[in-house]
Amino acid sequence: MDIEKRKKTVSEWFVSSHGVPWGLLVAVTLIFTGIFTPSMVSIQHTYQIGDVADRDIKAPADFFIEDIQATQANRRQAVESVLTVYDHDVSLLKKTAQRVEKAFAKIRSVLEAEAENQIVQITESATGAATTAYPPKEEKKSIEDQIWQLKPAFEKELGFSISKAAYRILIKERFSEEITDYTIKILSQILENGVVTNKDLLLRDVDRGIALREVDSKNEHVEQNLKSYYGHDQAKTMVRVIGQPLLKDHHHSLRDVIVDFVQELVQPNITLNKSETEERKKRAAAEVKPVLYQIKAGEMLLREGERVAEVQLLKLKAIQGQVKNERLLAVSSSVAVLVLCLFMSTYLLYLQRYPQLETDHNKNLLFIASVLVAFFILARVSASVSESMNVTMPFSITAASMWYGIPIASAAMTVCLFMGLDVAIPVAMVLAVCSAIIFKNRLEVFIYFLINGFMAAYWIQSCRERKVFIKAGAKLGCVNVVLATAINMYMAEITGLEFVSGWIFAFLGGIGAGIITAGIAPIVEIAFGYPTDITLLELANLDRPILRRLMIEAPGTYHHSVIVGSLVEAAASEVKANPLLAKVSGYYHDIGKIRKPLYFIENQANGKNRHDKLAPSMSSLILIAHVKNGVEIARENKLPQVIIDSIRQHHGTSLISYFFDKARQLKGEDAVKIDNFRYPGPKPQTREAALVMLADVVEAASRTLENPTPARIQGLVQHLINKIFSDGQLDHCELTLKDLDNIAKSFNKILNGIHHHRIEYSESSAITKGKGKNGGSDQQPAKQNQDNTKENGSKGPGRLKRLGIS
Repeated sequence: MDIEKRKKTVSEWFVSSHGVPWGLLVAVTLIFTGIFTPSMVSIQHTYQIGDVADRDIKAPADFFIEDIQATQANRRQAVESVLTVYDHDVSLLKKTAQRVEKAFAKIRSVLEAEAENQIVQITESATGAATTAYPPKEEKKSIEDQIWQLKPAFEKELGFSISKAAYRILIKERFSEEITDYTIKILSQILENGVVTNKDLLLRDVDRGIALREVDSKNEHVEQNLKSYYGHDQAKTMVRVIGQPLLKDHHHSLRDVIVDFVQELVQPNITLNKSETEERKKRAAAEVKPVLYQIKAGEMLLREGERVAEVQLLKLKAIQGQVKNERLLAVSSSVAVLVLCLFMSTYLLYLQRYPQLETDHNKNLLFIASVLVAFFILARVSASVSESMNVTMPFSITAASMWYGIPIASAAMTVCLFMGLDVAIPVAMVLAVCSAIIFKNRLEVFIYFLINGFMAAYWIQSCRERKVFIKAGAKLGCVNVVLATAINMYMAEITGLEFVSGWIFAFLGGIGAGIITAGIAPIVEIAFGYPTDITLLELANLDRPILRRLMIEAPGTYHHSVIVGSLVEAAASEVKANPLLAKVSGYYHDIGKIRKPLYFIENQANGKNRHDKLAPSMSSLILIAHVKNGVEIARENKLPQVIIDSIRQHHGTSLISYFFDKARQLKGEDAVKIDNFRYPGPKPQTREAALVMLADVVEAASRTLENPTPARIQGLVQHLINKIFSDGQLDHCELTLKDLDNIAKSFNKILNGIHHHRIEYSESSAITKGKGKNGGSDQQPAKQNQDNTKENGSKGPGRLKRLGIS
């Protein structure tokens, strides 16, 4: 619910805000400037290395240029000076020694406990005390089993597996502390020297040294003596070399066990820190400042006849880059101001107060802005494509010939289709000016797109069939061919190939504009809710489901709506409104009566009026509800918004005077609120909605005339229109007094045609097709029988029994 409320709030703000038009103007200006201005500033490098200068070139002002090669060389040097970082894990020896001592101490504790138990047993035996000691063999076997059960835990603590033979030797030596001491002593000499993972990689930096950083303390120093460190395999070899003199007095099997232990325990404690090394190299490269050379104003950069060297070309490019940036800023600012002035003047002179745009003003401007931006992009892309194709085409076709085929005129056709010719003309003019800017301020581009935009809008303004798009496109293609011929002759491009290619692209451009407009039209209808005349023609078909339902369920209302449609169609032509939109609005204005058709007098039969049994307030609610019901039914049937607006506005805020007077008679004047008997509105906002209101009232009232002579019809129409005008119902639409006079004349003509007098025929004359005894057709009718029931019930020949009686 909160999201829906926010959307509704944003929508209401967009519709009513007075700042939206100016925001759209600025936005379109910025888009045009931001996208297309950079392409207008193009400075080509005049020289390449080795070219001969054709003139002297001096520096226009003081500036600095960067020696890119020198800067890159300095950065490479800075990177190469960074020492490779290695991490030294000093605590590895301590951790490993603790593991060894803990593993040996655990088993020694078991053996020592067993030895103390034996001493106690011997003492007790010597004193003659009773003992429960087991036999020695069984006791020894129990201790060995216990030690063997501790082997997995011993291996886990050390971090490697031990063979059964080595384990037996350790058991034999009772896991003595001497073994632990020798192991740690040999391991200490190896790790204190330093062990690296890959010594070959380390020796690559033997000339420069490395940055050796302690892992725990982060203390760092430069190490130069890299050859003294052991590789992993070398360290294992050194274990045997170092252990040989220390273990010479021990049995060789014990020596092998200790050497194997140390070899398994040896791990690299110096490792490469690649990420830290790369990070230091990046910082070193970033800290190197560019190498700049100062060029003084007036300094000779290149002399006439001199060959262009690399340094000179670097200076020329620096000058061109600075000039381009300065010119780009100046051109961007000037183009933005010029285009903004163009948009503002067009808006103030043509669009701000244009009647067709007053309803949903901001939405209409958003549509026009969207069309402009879309075709700005089309023009820019087409300009780039035409220039690139001109270079790559195998035969000579100029870019001018190809831009004849750009369908810019489709913008004017699209705007004319939904907004009318008067709005499409200024849009075509704006597009022509902006297209000329995109194509580098070419006069012929402006003239070409201006004329074909005008003509495209003119030929599409009465589009009521799909084929009109193609017809308008073909006509536009012919005009484009004439324009292309004239422009080629004016530009002195009179070769046969130029003429033929220009004609082909120009004609295809016209056809393409029609096809693109036909494709865009449905998208615009969906996005902005605009109906085209083609859509209105489809809605004007009386076989539409909602109109057929109206004909069946509310035949009186259907007949009334058809006549209202005829009245407003004729009147719309007199007041410069859209006749087709007015007619369709007339057809659908009362579809809300489908919900309760018998509560409206035109659908009541046999003189029975259901309002006779209702209170006036309830009757007014039923009448008022048909407007709301009509809007709901229109939305269910996906009718265009303009039709829905006409349904909502066709009664305005007018008073239901019959039931208001009836309520005052029943309750008294002070007890009745007039607002309860008024339609909710709003008042008509467009010419078409106002015409539907007038025709609705006039057509309904004309049925009450007993003798509808031309004079009576004229008086009734004049009275009703004056009454509606005096009530202020036409305040918000753009109808003038002259328009009201023309509407009255149109209504009089149509109503006189509907209510004209006919010659009455006698029964015998009717049977003989109007020819009586005297052969005349102007005889007075015979007296009708008084007993109609008897006549209807007769069974005489030539009569149809109970015809038309239900």
